[in-house]
Amino acid sequence: MSNSPRPLGQWMLIALVIGNIIGSGVFVLPAALAPYGAASLLGWALSLGGALMLALVYAWLSQIIRNHGGAYAYARRAFGDRVGFVVAWSYWVCVWSANAAIAVAFAGSLGSIWPMATATPLRGALCALGALWICTAISLAGVREAGRTAIVTTLLKLVPLVVFGLLGLGFVHASAFTPFNPSGLPLIGTTTSVAALTLWAFLGLETATVPTDVVSDPQRTVPRATIIGMTIAGLATMLACTVVVGMLPADVLHSSAAPMAEAARRVWGDAAGVAIGVVATVSCFGALNGWVLLQAQTTLAAAQDGLFPKPFARLDKRGTPWIGLLISSVLASALIASNYSRTLVALFTFTILLSTAATLLPYLVTVLAWWRIDPAAHWRRRLVAIGALAFSLWALIGTGAESLLWGAVLLLAGWPIYLWQRYAATQAESLNT
Repeated sequence: MSNSPRPLGQWMLIALVIGNIIGSGVFVLPAALAPYGAASLLGWALSLGGALMLALVYAWLSQIIRNHGGAYAYARRAFGDRVGFVVAWSYWVCVWSANAAIAVAFAGSLGSIWPMATATPLRGALCALGALWICTAISLAGVREAGRTAIVTTLLKLVPLVVFGLLGLGFVHASAFTPFNPSGLPLIGTTTSVAALTLWAFLGLETATVPTDVVSDPQRTVPRATIIGMTIAGLATMLACTVVVGMLPADVLHSSAAPMAEAARRVWGDAAGVAIGVVATVSCFGALNGWVLLQAQTTLAAAQDGLFPKPFARLDKRGTPWIGLLISSVLASALIASNYSRTLVALFTFTILLSTAATLLPYLVTVLAWWRIDPAAHWRRRLVAIGALAFSLWALIGTGAESLLWGAVLLLAGWPIYLWQRYAATQAESLNT
C-alpha cells in the first residue's frame, strides 16, 4: 500500500493513462495523414503495435521495481546514477514542454468554439497560460483531486470519441482510400512517415509507472492500468482518425485546422461541429491535467535519490511535491510566453518537436534496462522486448536530424546540474568522514 494518505486507485490510474494519451493529437492528426491515404493504416498499425510492446515492457518493470519514477527508476537500477539522471532530466523536459504544447492546443480548441479567445497571439497565449495554471492549482490541491478530475475529463472525451468513430464508419467513402498510397513515396517510406506522425498520439503510455509512490498496491495496479489504458486509448485514437480520413475529401482534409469538427459538421450539421470542438477542448484540458500531475512526480524520485536539487523532493501537507510542480509550470509558461508572437500552429509544432525529442531516449533506455534487470525472462517476453527496442530505435531515427539535435542540446543543458549534485554529495561525504 502506498504511504500516501490519499492514494490513486485503479480507475484513477487508468483514467490518467487514457487521458494523457488522448489529448490534442487525435483531433489534428487526420489533416497530417491526408497525403498518405489508406497506406496510413499500416503506419497506424505499426505505431500501435510498437506502443503496446513498450507498454508491456513498462508493465513488467513496474512489477519488478516498485519505487516510483518510471523510466528513471529503471535506468538507475540497471545502469547507475549517471544514466538515471540523463533519463530523469530528459523525461522531465519532455513533460513540461509537452504541457506547453497541450496548453497551446487547448487554446486553439477553445478558439474554434469561441474565436474571441484567441483573436490575437497574445490572447491565445493567455488562454494557454490560464489552462496550465488552473491544472497546476488542481494538482496543488492533492493527487486525489487530480485523479478525480482525470476520471471526469477522460469520460467526457473518450465516450464522444468512440461514438463519433463508430457512427462515422457509416459515412466513410471508399474513394477516400484510393489510390492506396497517393503520397508517391515507396510504401516503406510512407509507413515510416505515418508512424513518425502518430508517435505524438501515443506519448503517455508510461504514465502509470511514474507516480507509483501515490498509487494503491502499485505492483498490481500499475501494470493493469498501463495495458488497459494504452489499449483503449490506442484503439479509440486509431478508429477516430481513420474515420475522419474516410469522411472528408483529401483537399478539404489536408487544409482543415480542425478536421474532426469539419467532418462532424458536414455530416450532422453545425451543432455537431461545435460539439466536437467542445470535446476537443475538454480533451486537451484533461490531458493537461494528467501531465501536470506527472511533472511533479517525475522529479520527486530523482531528488530523493540526490540526483536533482533537494527542493524538488519537498512535500506539502497533502503529499504534493509542490516546488517541483511550480518550477515545472513556470518553465512551461516561459516556453509559451517566449514564443507567444508565433501563431498557435507554429507554437504547437515547436513545442511538440521539443517534447518528442526528449521522450524517445527514456523509451529506448527503459527497454535496455529491462534486458539487464530481467535476463532470465521467458522467450516470449524477449521477443516483445526485441520488438519494443526495434520500434524505439526506428522512431528515434525517424524523427529526423532536427529532433535529434534538440535532444542533444537538452541533455547538455542538464549536465551542469548533475555535476553539481555529484560535487555536493562528495563534499557531504568528506565532511562526514
